[in-house]
Amino acid sequence: MDIDVVEAPPGGVEADVLVFTVPDPVTLSKAAEGLDRLVEGRLSRLVENGELRGDEGRVTLLHADGRLAAQRAAGVGVGERELDADRLRTAAAAAACETVDVGGTTMAWVVEPDGPLSPSVQARAIVDGTVLGPYEAARWKTSAEPSVQIERLVLCGPGAAGVAGEAERANVAAAWANRCRDLVNAPANELTPERLGDWAEEIAGGSPSLRFEALGPDEIRAAGMGAFGAVSQGSDNPPRLITLAYEPETPARPELRIGLVGKAITFDAGGLSLKPAYHMDEMKSDMGGGGAVLAATGAIAELGLPVRILTVVPSCENLPGGHSYRPGDIVTALSGKTIEITNTDAEGRLILADALWFARESGATHLLDLATLTGGIVVAMGDLYAGLFGNDDAWVAEIEEAAEASGDHAWRLPLHERYHRYNDSAFADLKNSSDYKQASPILAAAFLEQFAGEGPWAHLDIAGTAYLERGRGDYYSDLGATGYGVRLLAELARRL
Repeated sequence: MDIDVVEAPPGGVEADVLVFTVPDPVTLSKAAEGLDRLVEGRLSRLVENGELRGDEGRVTLLHADGRLAAQRAAGVGVGERELDADRLRTAAAAAACETVDVGGTTMAWVVEPDGPLSPSVQARAIVDGTVLGPYEAARWKTSAEPSVQIERLVLCGPGAAGVAGEAERANVAAAWANRCRDLVNAPANELTPERLGDWAEEIAGGSPSLRFEALGPDEIRAAGMGAFGAVSQGSDNPPRLITLAYEPETPARPELRIGLVGKAITFDAGGLSLKPAYHMDEMKSDMGGGGAVLAATGAIAELGLPVRILTVVPSCENLPGGHSYRPGDIVTALSGKTIEITNTDAEGRLILADALWFARESGATHLLDLATLTGGIVVAMGDLYAGLFGNDDAWVAEIEEAAEASGDHAWRLPLHERYHRYNDSAFADLKNSSDYKQASPILAAAFLEQFAGEGPWAHLDIAGTAYLERGRGDYYSDLGATGYGVRLLAELARRL
């Protein structure tokens, strides 16, 4: 999507739809009052007749009939509470969907100079909603008409001064989030570990600052990744350990190297601890963390951010079969620790154990892993917040701030040392699943902490946020992948 920023009065901006926000109860902003004068009071009459309303996400269209440079004006409701970035994203998504529904490809937005949100925050939220809102997941339908897309967004008005950089960064991150959504929505017969590696190699081909490598099953085994290798051995599709190294020409902090680790189980049947059939089709999404860190690395490279990144993605399938690992098996991780397998459906922490250690040994100074790891986090947090854990307060605070600014929300949960006792094994150094049905997201994080090595580490459990069972009632209005984590990681890298 192309973005233009103009400080010209909104009435003179050419677009298919010119959008302004409408609170509840309805009051017209200074910019909207100016538009009302240009359309000879039609907006005021719509207010008087109860047609122009401020209900959150409600869009009211008015044909300009030549009185504006835009073909239509649209008031979009933002609700009765004080405006925040999420509600503005939702409004932008609604306006974008309405624009494409009438065949429009160009949208203009009035950026207000005064109000609860700064112009730069407005710009980011408007871009996010415009890019993410109209996303279509149904690209496998043979009867589907080619979807209309917003090709150009114009941010206009006196509040638009100085927002171009913020808007462009948001545009890049949101576009890569949609690429991540395409990956996570893809069926497992299309997106195998090998093909995920091919996609990562394509990303690397787009930037001279990126280097790609992928290890196959023999190399994974030879390296000593017994935990990762065990999970992968039940499938005929071979595993891949995918790495992308981003080395900008002039890093702002040469001593800093961020390790991004993402779980990428391209299909998770649970292994011999077989999952129930109901909703098993959604287990194609168990690579949401891996998709997010790869897409975020692409976004960081496109933005040219001056921070060194090492992205590590262990990818395989977790299937039952004659070669599958079994409950009761004991495997040796890359770190040398032994792990008793008590549940083959607690496989994500096993592949991450080897990947985290690999990233740390490869020079990552700060680690952050993303994983669709536990059903418990869905019970605890639903589909809006990811669970955040970590061993370093300053590092976790950086991630929390990036999460809040990006709209990929996260909430820190406790990780007291006494939780480690749940993972104690009578036969090995630790076991991969507790017998008690308690604190499952925390226990999974406690397990991962054992393989994070020395230095700051954090973990995001994104099981509830990466893939939606139903629309969320905001700028994610349909089921399917959200691209959670891409915007967060791009923002984190920008701040570092």
